[in-house]
Amino acid sequence: MTNSIDEIRDSEMMFVIGSNTTEAHPIIAMEMKRARQRGAKLVVADPRKIWLAEMADLHLQLKPGTDVWLLSAMAHVIIEEDLHDKAFIAKHTTDFESVAQKVKSYSPEAAEEITGVPAEDIRTAARWYASTKAAGIYYTLGITEHTHGTDNVYCLANLVLMTGHLGVRSAGMNPLRGQNNVQGANDAGATPIYYPGYQKVVDPSIREIFESAWGVSLSPNNGINLNEMMKEMARGNLKAVYVMGEDIVISEPNVTKVEVGLNACEFVVCQEIFHNETTRFADVILPGACFAEKDGIFTNSDRRVQRVRKAVDPPGNARPDWEILCDIARASGYDMPDYPSSKEVFAEFASLTPQLRGMSYDRLEANVKGLHWPCPDEDHPGTPTLHLDGPIIGVAPFQAVDYRPSDELPDNDYPLVLSTGRTLYHYNSATQTRRDAGPVAKQRGNFIEIHRRDAKILGIAHGDKVEVSSRRGTIQAEAWVSPRVRFGCIWMPMHFAENRANLLTNDAGDAITGTGEYKVCAVRVRRSKQATEALAEVASG
Repeated sequence: MTNSIDEIRDSEMMFVIGSNTTEAHPIIAMEMKRARQRGAKLVVADPRKIWLAEMADLHLQLKPGTDVWLLSAMAHVIIEEDLHDKAFIAKHTTDFESVAQKVKSYSPEAAEEITGVPAEDIRTAARWYASTKAAGIYYTLGITEHTHGTDNVYCLANLVLMTGHLGVRSAGMNPLRGQNNVQGANDAGATPIYYPGYQKVVDPSIREIFESAWGVSLSPNNGINLNEMMKEMARGNLKAVYVMGEDIVISEPNVTKVEVGLNACEFVVCQEIFHNETTRFADVILPGACFAEKDGIFTNSDRRVQRVRKAVDPPGNARPDWEILCDIARASGYDMPDYPSSKEVFAEFASLTPQLRGMSYDRLEANVKGLHWPCPDEDHPGTPTLHLDGPIIGVAPFQAVDYRPSDELPDNDYPLVLSTGRTLYHYNSATQTRRDAGPVAKQRGNFIEIHRRDAKILGIAHGDKVEVSSRRGTIQAEAWVSPRVRFGCIWMPMHFAENRANLLTNDAGDAITGTGEYKVCAVRVRRSKQATEALAEVASG
């Protein structure tokens, strides 16, 4: 995020796209509601009529997978109506003309044909966004979980740059991260192409710094991303896999292929706080401690680093993850230092990460609300808002992109579009939340939201048991006839192990990030055999 969560409440305009904020990020949504109550305009772009759309000034209910068309059409309007910030573009950006030329063919009228969003609504959203100073973009997995997810992000960045909404409080471009501390995990180097602090693995000068610090030779090559790992595992090319804090048999797309890969692996290790679907495949299970059973730091979506303090002792043989990893490193032959506590681990991390060098446990103890990186030295107050003096990299490049359809579109055999996501009551793979009576009482099992016209065509009533099939599998769910989804589309949560949505989803990945296309796959829906037989029995008396 370029801006901090606290700034949202002072927004004048919020453009929320591909984010069911109230259910997936309820604390951030509270700030959005505060801003709305204070008079801020709210535009929501989402194929579903999510709760936030009900309080929006404008809901752009686009067809799934057509974000590039919508955003390029907004850019078309901004340039055509001379609403772009020429001074900012000239001083802080490059390659604007490439985008200006590209979006000429993306008129709102043409976009209406592709996206289903009225041309005048596209014009209104573009005008509001371009003419408002404190206007922020907020997005999450509805933008990135596509085969063209990177293109979607480029289009959002183009809007920010052409309007000068960078380095401005309550504005900017703000991806909302999917789980707690996923920002911190990325900061710490949990990606296959970066060391801590987004320092490139392939850069020899960077690699030399880490080789010196760690006393070991390091590979000069990038690793492979998660989506490619799962595919290589299914091909039998991974001999061992170590899964920590992730239930990949629930969370990965096309999970039948994941299960094939796990069965093919010679050695599977799971490091977890509970048994889950993936631990069924494990040769070894290492019991980790949960967040309340260990000391450390969390980094929020807005780059805010905060202390986490141990509240209770871990049960049984459970231990903090870092202690387990250190022991495995030593057992594997590496002379891992004997860190007295997590404090020393963080000190090493911060010393090797330019954005965090000014942070320490002592400073974080004194700043109970945390510190935002970059915080390069001990006298630095942290950076709630990025790019205040212009883009950190000097000049920011525009990126011209072409619309590419999603990998798998509906046809006669699979005539509906499935999107998946999260609900308020369950968290991710529900390894934790389905162990508690409260969330389970609210939401016991899997369901689909289906438009009333589709339901009528298929002879499905609200509450019927249905079979949902894609080219990769079939599951059962309960049908919720809902006004929230578009005609021709269904939506399903991903939390339920007994009827896994990701048996259906497509593992085709974005060319840059590898992220799977969870938001668009072709399916068919039929009333289940049991429901059909029960209906026939009632009809026969």
